[in-house]
Amino acid sequence: MSEKTPKILLVEDDVGLQKQIKWSLDEYEVLIAGDRESALGMVRRFEPAVVLLDLGLPPDPDGATEGLATLQQILQLSPATKIVVVTGNQDRANAIKAIGMGAFDFYHKPFEEQILKLVIARAFRVHELEQENRQLSARRRAEPLQGLVTNDPDMLKVCRTIEKVAPSDVSVLLLGESGTGKEVLARGLHELSPRVKERFVAINCAAIPENLLESELFGYEKGAFTGAAKQTIGKIEYANNGTLFLDEIGDLPMPLQAKLLRFLQERVIERLGGRGEIPVNVRVVAATHQNLAERIKAGLFREDLFYRLSEISVRIPPLRERLGDRSLLAHAFLERFAQSQGRPLRGFAPDAIALIEAHAWPGNVREMENTIKRAVIMADGAQVNAEDLGIEGATGNGDETPEHLNLRQVREAAERQAVVRALARCNHNIAQAAELLGVSRPTLYDLMARFDLK
Repeated sequence: MSEKTPKILLVEDDVGLQKQIKWSLDEYEVLIAGDRESALGMVRRFEPAVVLLDLGLPPDPDGATEGLATLQQILQLSPATKIVVVTGNQDRANAIKAIGMGAFDFYHKPFEEQILKLVIARAFRVHELEQENRQLSARRRAEPLQGLVTNDPDMLKVCRTIEKVAPSDVSVLLLGESGTGKEVLARGLHELSPRVKERFVAINCAAIPENLLESELFGYEKGAFTGAAKQTIGKIEYANNGTLFLDEIGDLPMPLQAKLLRFLQERVIERLGGRGEIPVNVRVVAATHQNLAERIKAGLFREDLFYRLSEISVRIPPLRERLGDRSLLAHAFLERFAQSQGRPLRGFAPDAIALIEAHAWPGNVREMENTIKRAVIMADGAQVNAEDLGIEGATGNGDETPEHLNLRQVREAAERQAVVRALARCNHNIAQAAELLGVSRPTLYDLMARFDLK
């Protein structure tokens, strides 16, 4: 057999059946194991894409306990492997149980050659498609704005704005609720800018006590205050030639606002206890969840500093306003955490998807990330269900669209919303989304082209 011949692992203790199946599958390289330990050894060594697994293995050839235990351990070792279980005609219950544990399909003894070949061919095709999908996802993660998953038109406009603004040196103010992805976009600005090879330095203005924040930002000279045993540069100076990200800028104390304003105007700093001015060349990106206009009216934020920081202002919509993004993000997080935790999970149960789409996610993407991570750990079955999510109750779906009176606009808006939701719910599986919408795949492709849904 050549290196390119597809490998199948046959886990079967009946020697006669081993020979019969191997002879029937002459287009594959058939590896044979007669028990659980040798099967696991074969999986570790050869990583076969498809495994044919007889549930009746020694020392329990008349039951299914050994076969089901083997199934579970193979999926723990190699979650992407497609396992086709072999059962007797009267053993449908164990076959269904195996599917629930993550098996790809099942067939009965005595086997029919043509049906078995069709099942195997389909298993190889699904494995190949999933592998391509993982490679594409890996390529996407290597691009700028990594970590951002969206199909919402407003969020896509935000991405285009970030791409346009990134090559310049203008100050950017990111406005959005906590957990909407402000730091992800700030890093995207840095990675798309000419400063990408320099430092990206982030500081949370709300997380550091006021009496320490000034020295964190501007640094200090030796002896500037009690405990200042050596000269220390601040975050602004440390970010020289790179990007400085000031998170939660709305919580910056008023005395420091004046000092930051002077830096933005003059592009020089003075360390605490120092006398000399130090020039700093840095691109400033700020972010806040606060309403700065109201804080300016209340005298809590300087208007002149606001205009210095917001040469470009970008509003990031909350997750509840992003059409279809809840399901899309949930699938992305599930794939990431299932892989990192070594859990062979196969998507969400319908009740889980319904709850994900109904919940308003007040904590936005950060809340969803934590919820899906918990669900991956807590899930007992092959799919995440509503109970695994641990959400006490849905708080409204928030998918509100402007009211249209023109019938054509109403129809197009409804069609677009249905297509986006179907794609998100099916994790962009075109065949499943077309079936959910009740249309053919070519029709769905036409709709996606019309609505500019890549």
